[in-house]
Amino acid sequence: MGSFLGWLIVNFVLLLISFIAYSSQIFIIWPWYGQELSVELLVLLVPFNFFVAMLLWNYYLCVTTDPGHVPDSWKPDTHADGYEVKKLTGAPRFCRMCQKYKPPRAHHCRQCNRCILRMDHHCPWINNCVGHFNYGHFIRFLFYVDIACSYHLVMISMRVVDAMRASLWDEPSSIELIFIILNYVTCGPVLLAVGIFSLYHFYGLLGNTTTIEWWEKDRAATMVRRGKIREIKFPYSLGFKQNVQSILGKNPLMWSCPTVTPGTGLKFELGEHYDATQAWPPKDPLILQSEPLDHAAVLASSPWTYENGGLNPDLQATNTRYRQSSSRTQTYTTSSVGVSSLPPYHPDYVENEAMHVGDASDNDTISISSDADLFEHADRVRSGSEGYEVRLEEREEMLKQYLQDLGEEPGRYMRYIPEPDTESDEDIPLHSVQDRRSQMSI
Repeated sequence: MGSFLGWLIVNFVLLLISFIAYSSQIFIIWPWYGQELSVELLVLLVPFNFFVAMLLWNYYLCVTTDPGHVPDSWKPDTHADGYEVKKLTGAPRFCRMCQKYKPPRAHHCRQCNRCILRMDHHCPWINNCVGHFNYGHFIRFLFYVDIACSYHLVMISMRVVDAMRASLWDEPSSIELIFIILNYVTCGPVLLAVGIFSLYHFYGLLGNTTTIEWWEKDRAATMVRRGKIREIKFPYSLGFKQNVQSILGKNPLMWSCPTVTPGTGLKFELGEHYDATQAWPPKDPLILQSEPLDHAAVLASSPWTYENGGLNPDLQATNTRYRQSSSRTQTYTTSSVGVSSLPPYHPDYVENEAMHVGDASDNDTISISSDADLFEHADRVRSGSEGYEVRLEEREEMLKQYLQDLGEEPGRYMRYIPEPDTESDEDIPLHSVQDRRSQMSI
């Protein structure tokens, strides 16, 4: 909230306000009235300067007022209505960054690095968060920007219309013409951008809704349209008048003056339509519920586990055995279950072919003279892996389990396994038949 870039933006905003407000009076309006003080000039400029002064005052309050933070000793009252809970666990909302409980409508701001009471958004133009205690100043600042810019454009347009009707001797000078163009270029976009932004926040003020809560209401409306949940009323809407009074105060005559926002920001009044059985914001029922955070996961005692936690007897770190050998050159013979050099589709391929232990002169013996050869020929086992190794189930066991799931008794029915068809004379080649007949005749 006190970064160099943030304060640079604040000074830019102040310079822009000062340029629009005072360049128009000094270089356009003052020459237009003949550079003489008059009642008509005062009638024109006094209201404009009042709006500019109120604009600057509320802007100063937006920048310097603390939006509200969570007290260190605050804890939610779980017996009262309206306290917000986590979507998954149902426990009171807790901020892991601040290590504090979150009051209703409070959110953590990454720029300010703390939780903000009734957070609306973080505004870079004021280098501050818009929260509970400065939201009223922010609303009044937008209001006076709209009023002052509109008054400014009308005032400049009057000078342009008067110059178009005047005689040649009353035409604006070059400096006056340049500042007329500059004021149009700067004030027009500001009024357009801030005006649209103001309408959004004025509408939110009437509904007692922050920017974050607008997003929550949009998500809830989307789930209602898709039939996931039934319609849920926003719990903090009290009616147009009470919604405005909850921000600007009870007295309507003081709504345009800087006042302190009522309440503490830790608890808010709920509407008559509030239903204690419905949580806000509503959650998507299709999202799977995760386990509570206080549920500790139980890990196996050994990283090498088999099925439901037992040790796999066939899992051996053979590389470690060879690395511990003191001899750099040794004779390595494969295990009893070897690897055939022939592909499975070869006629001479024998499944589970064994390579027997022999002398160094035997053909089946592999001489290893380096670590690279050892790594190449040794059985490789991934070290440091964790998890469960699932044993491969055979077809008979899978069929038995399937029948049990269906409620059938395994082995009650005999499975029919068709025998392969015997070769007939039609399938035997002609030369084979002739050779067989010739042998039979002999």
